Amino acid sequence: MTNRLVAYQGEPGAYSEIAALRFGYPAPFETFDEAFHAVEHREVSCAVIPIENSLGGSIHHNYDLLMQHPVSIIAETFVKVEHCLLGLPEASESNNGKVLSHPQALSQCRNFFTAHSNLKPEVAYDTAGSAKIIATEKKRDHFAIASKRAAELYGLKIFRENLADEDWNFTRFFCIAHEKHTADLTFRKKPDTTRQKTSIVFTLPNEQGSLFKAMATLALREIDMTKIESRPSRMKAFEYFFYVDFIGHESDPNILNALMHLREFATMVKVLGSYGVVE
Repeated sequence: MTNRLVAYQGEPGAYSEIAALRFGYPAPFETFDEAFHAVEHREVSCAVIPIENSLGGSIHHNYDLLMQHPVSIIAETFVKVEHCLLGLPEASESNNGKVLSHPQALSQCRNFFTAHSNLKPEVAYDTAGSAKIIATEKKRDHFAIASKRAAELYGLKIFRENLADEDWNFTRFFCIAHEKHTADLTFRKKPDTTRQKTSIVFTLPNEQGSLFKAMATLALREIDMTKIESRPSRMKAFEYFFYVDFIGHESDPNILNALMHLREFATMVKVLGSYGVVE
C-alpha cells in the first residue's frame, strides 16, 4: 500500500501523534469520529486511537466507534505520558498565571497545582493544542501541560518535567485499518507477534447467568483474559455490548473452539482483531 498516512486525533505534538509516528506518516484530525471516517473511506491507511490510560481508564467513545465502523484492530502500542510544563521563554512560573491542558492531563497533575497555588488550571481541547495556543497568543502568564515534542514543535521552554502524580502513566493505543484491507499494510515498526492478543465484542440474552457462561467459555480452556469492558448497546434500554481482550490469536484451535461455544448462546459475536504489539 502506497498510502502510509496514519490518522490520529489532535494537534502535532500530541501523544497520539507520537503513537502514529511508529506506524507511518501522521495525519491529524479534529475528532475521533473523523479519524474513523478516514479509515472507513480509505483516505488513510490506518489510524491510532487511544483506548485506555493507566490512570484515567477507558476512552468509552472509542469503544462505541469500534462497533460503528468496519474496522479491524491490527496492532497495539503503549506511549508513556510524560507531562511537562511549557511556556514562553520569558515567562516565570513564580508569577500568577493559568495552565492550559486537556482535562485528563490536568487531573493527573493535582499535586503540582496543590504545590503551586499561583497557577490555576484551565481546560483546553488538547494537550498539544494548549501548547499551540501559548505559542500563538504569546501570553507570558499562560502555560501548557503537554509533551516534550510539543515544546520542540512550538518553540516553547520546558519549565518542569514529570508533572504527573504517578510515574506509571501510560496510554494504550489501537492501530485500526479497514476490515477488508489489512493484509497489504506495512509499518515503520513491525509488530511483535510472539504474544498476540484478540479483542472481541458480544451481546448476551437477558438471562440469569449468561455473563458467567460467556466467561466460562474462556476460563474452561485456560485462555488468559486481560480486559473486559461493557458499554450500553444504544439499541434497547439496559442491554450491553461486552468488549473482551484475551491472549492468543483467533486462529488458534483453542480460541476457535471458545468462540464457537460462545456463539451457541450469545446473540452476537464479532472479532475486532488479533494483533501484536509495536514498541
